[in-house]
Amino acid sequence: MEYIDLAKKFGVKLKYYRNLRNLTQEQLSVSIGADVRYISDIERGKRNITLKTIHRFSEALEIDVKNLFNFDD
Repeated sequence: MEYIDLAKKFGVKLKYYRNLRNLTQEQLSVSIGADVRYISDIERGKRNITLKTIHRFSEALEIDVKNLFNFDD
């Protein structure tokens, strides 16, 4: 799996869980301490993010980190 493909799949999964929690990009950005453009870029697969940021997302969305990488569904 290429990086670009992985980044896009991660972004789709992040957006799915954000919408599931009825959060806007703005609300999620405040929750993790990031700029809203950063969230948008991640959801579109345009950013490479750190493990620390992935962990912040999982905490803000109240899910296990592994859920953000389950691309089978």
